[in-house]
Amino acid sequence: MKKGKVELYIHEILESKGAMLFSLIDPVDYKSPEDAVKTAKLAADGGADVVLLGGSTEAQGEILDNVALGIKEEIDVPLILFPGNIASISKHADAIYFMSMLNARNPYWIIQAQMLSAPTVRRFNIEPLPVGYIVVHPGGTVGWVGDANSVPREKPKIAASLAMAGEYLGNRFIITDTGSNPRLQNSGPIPKEMIRMVKSAISVPYIVGGGIITAQELRDAYSSGADIVQIGTAFEDGKTQKKMSEFAKVVKEEGHKKLKKM
Repeated sequence: MKKGKVELYIHEILESKGAMLFSLIDPVDYKSPEDAVKTAKLAADGGADVVLLGGSTEAQGEILDNVALGIKEEIDVPLILFPGNIASISKHADAIYFMSMLNARNPYWIIQAQMLSAPTVRRFNIEPLPVGYIVVHPGGTVGWVGDANSVPREKPKIAASLAMAGEYLGNRFIITDTGSNPRLQNSGPIPKEMIRMVKSAISVPYIVGGGIITAQELRDAYSSGADIVQIGTAFEDGKTQKKMSEFAKVVKEEGHKKLKKM
């Protein structure tokens, strides 16, 4: 499968800026669809390179379509679906994380959901982005729903080996994710040592998600090896504009450092 417009865009931004920030909008986490659209616009205007939409199994049907359409009317950056299941697809998006959960115990999340959704993705003419998805402890809702054998935080070699296998299987992006609100379980972002090990094991773009809510945590993720960081919860407190300004500065600085090392 040839690289599509969105995948080429991601590679072009990484080559020119060194780092990217994805803003994740889960419409069910907002008081109204309008609030979700407003947050997406603020994030994109503030410097987010991509807006992700989805993240939960409830983000489907009419609410997903309405929010997707509303966001597309307000932003100039790509809108990518972050699906929670086979119903989390909207024809109004530009692309979709076509994910396989690499450490799922249930084969449904490895290939069956993908088989069931592939015809819809093609019919809607949505660009599929082959993503290898790795759930790290505590895993949150996605870990429970996906029956993940969550990678222990103190075992970075396991995550690195999973990432390597994911690339060998053909995934063109790798993501490690702690799941939603890991801080509620006295946890936090992906450990820096794990990010370093995963990055050293693969040659495809590496996405880090889950638990990052401060500028310093964002900086730590990039300096440890993340190419892309996706952030959702940090933008749900109504302070999107202020945080996005802080985060955009970090992305620019850390991306510049990455380019100097190349």
